[in-house]
Amino acid sequence: MTLPDTPPAFHVMAKPTGSKCNLDCAYCFYLKKEQMYPESSFRMSDEVMERYIRQTIEAHRIREVTIAWQGGEPTLMGLDFFRRAVEVEKKYSKPGMQIENTFQTNGILLNEEWCKFFRENNFLIGLSIDGPRHLHDTYRYDKGGAGTFDKVIRAARLLQEHKVEFNVLCAVNSVNSRHPLEVYRFFRDELGARYLQFIPIVERDNDTGHQEGTRITDRSVHPARWGKFLIEIFDEWVRRDVGSTFVLFFDGVLASYVRGYSTLCILQPTCGQGVALEHTGDVYSCDHYVEPNYRLGNIKESAIGTLISSEKQGAFGEDKSRTLPKYCRQCEFLFTCHGECPKNRVLTTSDREPGLNWLCAGLKAFYAHTERPMRMMADLLKRGRYADEIMQIIVKEKPTAFARAGRNDPCPCGSGRKFKRCHGEARTEGRVTRVEGKRDEAGMNLRNSKHEI
Repeated sequence: MTLPDTPPAFHVMAKPTGSKCNLDCAYCFYLKKEQMYPESSFRMSDEVMERYIRQTIEAHRIREVTIAWQGGEPTLMGLDFFRRAVEVEKKYSKPGMQIENTFQTNGILLNEEWCKFFRENNFLIGLSIDGPRHLHDTYRYDKGGAGTFDKVIRAARLLQEHKVEFNVLCAVNSVNSRHPLEVYRFFRDELGARYLQFIPIVERDNDTGHQEGTRITDRSVHPARWGKFLIEIFDEWVRRDVGSTFVLFFDGVLASYVRGYSTLCILQPTCGQGVALEHTGDVYSCDHYVEPNYRLGNIKESAIGTLISSEKQGAFGEDKSRTLPKYCRQCEFLFTCHGECPKNRVLTTSDREPGLNWLCAGLKAFYAHTERPMRMMADLLKRGRYADEIMQIIVKEKPTAFARAGRNDPCPCGSGRKFKRCHGEARTEGRVTRVEGKRDEAGMNLRNSKHEI
């Protein structure tokens, strides 16, 4: 039964193997969650899996429903578990309903059989890669301490070979944050990835993995580095890649300028519409708050719709706005930031008020740097044009440099490519390629904007 207060749509991040994983990534906070289930086999039963799917479908009042699988490492469940899950989805799907599965993986166990299954069932994959080999292998290694780069690249090539759509999930840490353009160009040029999610590592220094204490580990990205990382990538992207490479955070900020609100939970004024489902059926307020104080209940006793519309979850969501310090509430970029994710609020303001985001300095630098191009793209979209037209506007703003550039000269935009392979294409063809794929009313790509894997 759907309660009147249940939102028409919400997101459940299911963890069929709990915190169990075949890697031992240094910055993974979720590995410590194993302490919460000391006697567990860390395998979701078919009973819990069917309840999850049935209750999620029944509670949704829109046509599109996302069934999300994460970990730990979900491939450890084996392919047959997900074959059964797809059959359960068909069993409970309503007429006219579109069900999409998202699946986050480290890629280690992917093979031809997995990829064929993903393709046949239209799974959207989130593949974790932290950049080229020397950056990826810094913190992403297996249980024996060996790097995993080659295995992850093999997985990416298999996904591409089988035409499985995937997003790159890059955890930005203290090391790769120093190489923004190397990371970005690797994904774009060498890997051929079109959908990128950059996730800042802000890791509490404690033994529990809970959001407690205010000390941050040395592996975490420094606030200023986070801002510089985003700015350098944005400056290249806005000059040559709008409409061909999609960066989730850029899409989310742009949405704030277009609609007045963002598509990303971390940039919304309140949260609480995305819960975490453990392998046992326990539901927690958020993937980052899988800890005893934030347990809402179990789907074997209460339906997901009931738990997500509970008073406890409502208070959790409202706390994001309620606990914002005055410094944030008076910020000119509040409309797009809203204090970012509560899990990162470990600092105090100059007025000694708690609740300031660890990433604040970097985020504020990014918002200030990108305000003009964001407003320009928003204006294009509001007038029924395409955001990628900003690239030609930028070319016209630097007419001399672009006019003098030879075909084999470095492009004046700073991309590192030859002019003929960058903005020279636009001069030859008359305009850049428009955004491909399905669009919403604002003209942005739905596939990337809709899903935060």
